[in-house]
Amino acid sequence: MTRALPLAGCRAESSRAAHAMSSTPFPKLLRSQIAFDLARAILDGFDKHYRLFRAASQDARRYFAARDWKTAQEKARERIAFYDKRVAECVQLLEDEYEPGELNDDVWREVKLHYIGLLINHKQPELAETFFNSVCCKILHRTYFHNDFIFVRPAVSTDYIEPVEGEPTYRVYYPAKDGLRFALKRIITNFRLQAPFANLDRDIGFVESRLAALLGEQVEPNHQIHVLASLFYRNKGAYVVGRGINGIHVYPFVVPILYNRKGELVLDTVLFDPALIITLFSFTRAYFMVDMEVPSAYVTFLSSILPGKPRSEIYTILGLQKLGKAAFYRDFLHHLNHSSDCFEAAPGIRGLVMAVFALPSFPYVFKAIKDHIPAPKETTRALVKEKYLLVKYHDRVGRMADTLEYSNVAFPRARFSDALLAELKQVAPSIIEEDGDEIVIRHLYIERRMIPLNLWLSDAQRRGDSAALEHGVREYGNAIRDLVKANIFPGDMLYKNFGVTRNGRVVFYDYDEIEYITDCNFRRIPEPRNEEDEMASEPWYPVAKNDVFPEQFGAFLLGNPDVRQAFLKYHAELLTPEFWQNAKQRILDGHIQDVFPYPEELRFHQKPPAAAQAA
Repeated sequence: MTRALPLAGCRAESSRAAHAMSSTPFPKLLRSQIAFDLARAILDGFDKHYRLFRAASQDARRYFAARDWKTAQEKARERIAFYDKRVAECVQLLEDEYEPGELNDDVWREVKLHYIGLLINHKQPELAETFFNSVCCKILHRTYFHNDFIFVRPAVSTDYIEPVEGEPTYRVYYPAKDGLRFALKRIITNFRLQAPFANLDRDIGFVESRLAALLGEQVEPNHQIHVLASLFYRNKGAYVVGRGINGIHVYPFVVPILYNRKGELVLDTVLFDPALIITLFSFTRAYFMVDMEVPSAYVTFLSSILPGKPRSEIYTILGLQKLGKAAFYRDFLHHLNHSSDCFEAAPGIRGLVMAVFALPSFPYVFKAIKDHIPAPKETTRALVKEKYLLVKYHDRVGRMADTLEYSNVAFPRARFSDALLAELKQVAPSIIEEDGDEIVIRHLYIERRMIPLNLWLSDAQRRGDSAALEHGVREYGNAIRDLVKANIFPGDMLYKNFGVTRNGRVVFYDYDEIEYITDCNFRRIPEPRNEEDEMASEPWYPVAKNDVFPEQFGAFLLGNPDVRQAFLKYHAELLTPEFWQNAKQRILDGHIQDVFPYPEELRFHQKPPAAAQAA
């Protein structure tokens, strides 16, 4: 027997066994009615899940029209839990219907074959396969089982699947025939948004001007514009996503549609820079709400305008995080099979809560919670898991890294040095198992690798690069400001808990001490009553659990004179309790703050409306 991939929460197999299949042949004839009924029931469970998933995505249009931002965010969070709920429902149904003895190995093999047959004309086969894996892993209740039972690799192609509901995946417009301005106006009006535009002709003119500057004078006769048929909704924004084709050149673009303070729609900007578009679809942001009959077609389209972004991340940012997780792990095993470097401790200061290691050739880090978490940390493994789950469901506003959570992941023992393995066994013995030629970690987070901010700042200072140091400090403060707008207090604000992405953005990635801003009490340090108070090693005033004293931040963060100078230049108010108190009050008053996923200077309407913009 071979171990199964953790494609849906089951135990991982090593790279050596990743593509091995059971030597037991499949039955020549499919005779089991139970097997067919099981396959049908599992697919019915998936179809129910995706029907509800699409309904939630379609509702985003209604919330956008009503400017009901609070409900939109709540429904986006609720949608994340849909998958696990439907899997649990399906498992319960099958366990109630069948006795364990009826579900022998031969039956399970037939179930998979029947399921493949049912997916031949399905519009979401890749998602249905992942759902099948999830249900199987729950029902089998075994650590080891045949890969014949699950989809180790996709069995049904997603190429050229066409929608059947009359709406193509994308619409095509011909500027060379009708004129660019006419084509752009048709693109927007075809979405039939339910609110009036403040001045659509004016905004179309802005888009046309920037597009003309991008194209230059050479416009080919076959100039086309392709636009995805569904808008992408997130928080307060709706996004038009498309690509232009001009001869052999392909240019991506995104147009955010927002409301101004009068409740009128505006085109806020047009994004052409691939780096900015990748940032819009970043792993540090909340999932989009998009109505997709054929999700693989949307992923294929987005892959064409997001160079270098893995399909697994694209599925995830569309809210299909379970398939994204499965696809990521397939990519990881493929990488293991085609690389030879060894895992090593991740660079940076060792943390008190997590043991972090990495494969130098792979752009992710692996994080395991330690068994014993020493002072001054006051947390437990269960509480740390809760914090990471909070981030999964929260609006990450481009400043918190999304994480992939796995159970029972097996790694090749040969790829671990004795020193790293000894360290892992020392700090997390309860979740580390050495099993022959494999190392099994029972619980693990996988996260995009970034340069720790403390190392970024140290390196900039060593090189005498004052511009890079100032950029890092300014971005650090901007990250904190954005987190505050999302009702998140980082807790441990040391630079080592923030990372710098390849695009130079600073992102928070250590979540064990985060709290809601609204749960914190931001206070000013009382004046000392006498000399004894002033010289005391302990506070002379009472301090409750969630009390925060922003005046103390400087003592921990601004010891370096160059860093201090840059911080005070841009973010001095972060050291005052008034900044935090005012932010907390705005949240308590129900304001959903503005966090733009593109630079302010690119906006057509320079002053952000007070009421509502995009995040």
